[in-house]
Amino acid sequence: MDNKKEGSSTNNQENSIDVLHSTRTVIKRALDRLGYPQEVYELMKEPLRMMTVRIPVRMDDGSIEIFTGYRAQHNDAVGPTKGGVRFHPEVSETEVKALSIWMSLKAGIVDLPYGGGKGGIVCDPREMSFPELERLSRGYVRAISQIVGPTKDIPAPDVFTNSQIMAWMMDEYSRMKEFDSPGFITGKPIVLGGSHGRESATAKGVTICIKEAAKKKGINIEGARIVIQGFGNAGSFLAKFMHDAGAKVVGISDVYGGLHDPDGLDIDYLLDRRDSFGTVTKLFKNTISNQELLELDCDILVPAAIENQITIENAHKIKANIIVEAANGPTTIEATEELSNRGVLLVPDVLASAGGVTVSYFEWVQNNQGFYWTEEEVGERLEKVMVTSFENVYRVATSRRVDMRLAAYMVGVRKMAEASRFRGWI
Repeated sequence: MDNKKEGSSTNNQENSIDVLHSTRTVIKRALDRLGYPQEVYELMKEPLRMMTVRIPVRMDDGSIEIFTGYRAQHNDAVGPTKGGVRFHPEVSETEVKALSIWMSLKAGIVDLPYGGGKGGIVCDPREMSFPELERLSRGYVRAISQIVGPTKDIPAPDVFTNSQIMAWMMDEYSRMKEFDSPGFITGKPIVLGGSHGRESATAKGVTICIKEAAKKKGINIEGARIVIQGFGNAGSFLAKFMHDAGAKVVGISDVYGGLHDPDGLDIDYLLDRRDSFGTVTKLFKNTISNQELLELDCDILVPAAIENQITIENAHKIKANIIVEAANGPTTIEATEELSNRGVLLVPDVLASAGGVTVSYFEWVQNNQGFYWTEEEVGERLEKVMVTSFENVYRVATSRRVDMRLAAYMVGVRKMAEASRFRGWI
């Protein structure tokens, strides 16, 4: 029995192609602005390696299902590749390619010694038992074991994967290599070498970017009206951080719709009622659509759900002064230009959501040293990295008179391009 359902992921494949195309478009513009020749773009527009694997898994009823998995390694000129593994029914090769390129850009923006990697398995973990997920996780590691490792390619959690799945993967790799290897993977449980602060790292990075952007626009966070689209891991942590900082979270949403209160939502209550998949709006009658949520009157808008949410069709309806992208690719190129022309400060995904890979790097460093940091130390180091990175991108945007997305790509590609040049690849 083959797990991949024909035709079930057509829309996602189209979105992934759009995202990959737009990513390549901005990379080309960034390289042109920096004066690099065409061969640099040719090297960066595709991953250096793309592995497709087939994973047979014995299900609880005794049957065998064959799952398809992917691992992309975009560019390892700077150092080992790094990136998450997602379990999702609509994972595609194109999506994994695009996400691996983004990981390279993120690593360059926050100045980590990494290139970008990404992986995924076509499956629906919501319909699988714990033992089935464990067998799938271990099977994936066996299938990609030749190209991963603490000095080659370091996986991490992503959509529908968590610290338990990382623990199974680390254990399988350690069994195969016959030595304990915590640095093979990040996002592990604390007791297995995980880092404090990893679970909330992406949201903390977004929070830091929101505060820095607010300073540039002269907005006081205390009392600022914030709308967050998406209430999963990043969105829910972010809502809590903003609420605790004194902001008014006036809108949140999940896949089923949105909630709006101009006086501010009771975030603690919503967090207490959300389920394990981040949904809470089904408990309420007076909901609004995700599209209506994006167009609410607010100071700061945070798309933290899925790609292509702000397009040229609705960009003119956006009322926020600041947009900080916590999701991957929520704003199209055309919408970015429209918003930038209107004076909206848009902090792009490759910068705003880089907190996760930064704390993953901290975890890897701690594993390599065998010396572990407190949560306060992790938080201080993350703050320093994110503030420095924001200022660097903002300075390039201002001096080059480009939007923050193009500036971030210019910062992100430079390290890769220079490392590739010094190695003699180009």
